Amino acid sequence: MTKSEDYIAINRVSWNNRTDAHLKSAFYDMPGFLQGKSSLKDIELQLLGDVRDKSILHLQCHFGQDSISLSRSGAEVTGVDLSDKAIQTAVDIAKQTNSSAKFICSDIYDLPSHLNEQFDYVFTSYGVIGWLPDLDRWAKIISHYLKPSGKLVFVEFHPVVWMFDDDFTKVGYNYFNSGAIKENENGTYADKDANINQDYVMWNHSLGEVLGSLLANGLQVSHFEEFDYSPYDCFSHTVEFEPGKFRIQHLENRIPMLYALVASKI
Repeated sequence: MTKSEDYIAINRVSWNNRTDAHLKSAFYDMPGFLQGKSSLKDIELQLLGDVRDKSILHLQCHFGQDSISLSRSGAEVTGVDLSDKAIQTAVDIAKQTNSSAKFICSDIYDLPSHLNEQFDYVFTSYGVIGWLPDLDRWAKIISHYLKPSGKLVFVEFHPVVWMFDDDFTKVGYNYFNSGAIKENENGTYADKDANINQDYVMWNHSLGEVLGSLLANGLQVSHFEEFDYSPYDCFSHTVEFEPGKFRIQHLENRIPMLYALVASKI
């Protein structure tokens, strides 16, 4: 990768390519969502608390289910995503559900060119920072958009998960950020049998890199927790050991699969 626009262009095509398959998938359960089911999980709901009348910037929102779920809870929400197809879909779903959520198509590093306000919360979750090469710039964006004393609520897959190969049989990747990882896949995490193929570019980020970037940009971490399960069935060889909680069957509870944090703007 020689230019920043190279990975942005590749990943925009990748996410545009996934959108239709995701809309049709049981994973995203659009029929249930349109009937009023929230897409948010217990972990982030507990960290967010009562969001009525709060302003929320939702980074990397895909086609807006979580953004619209937050708006249904009384928040004023602005969702942002790289994929123009996903954002147009989010706008359409918001209209269909009479949601007040607004949406912006932008690479988050370029968001200041499109948005000029501050928010009570920045929210981002599940498979987001791996698409970003530079977490210092990410943390600067978060700090820029938070009001004084505003809060980041962040839930993400644990970097230990991304060390493994797809079958979770060996360590295939570096825990630390050792540069761009360019790969190709058939199907997608929401429907592994979907008749689609895409290239994508990602980066691994250690916990030290995440926490260090936030601390260096005026954010004080007030809550940090790790979890030995995923609320999404998006990996290979999973078992649902409790309703809505998934682990890699042969690894049981021996690895962390998620972490969550809250950080406030100082």
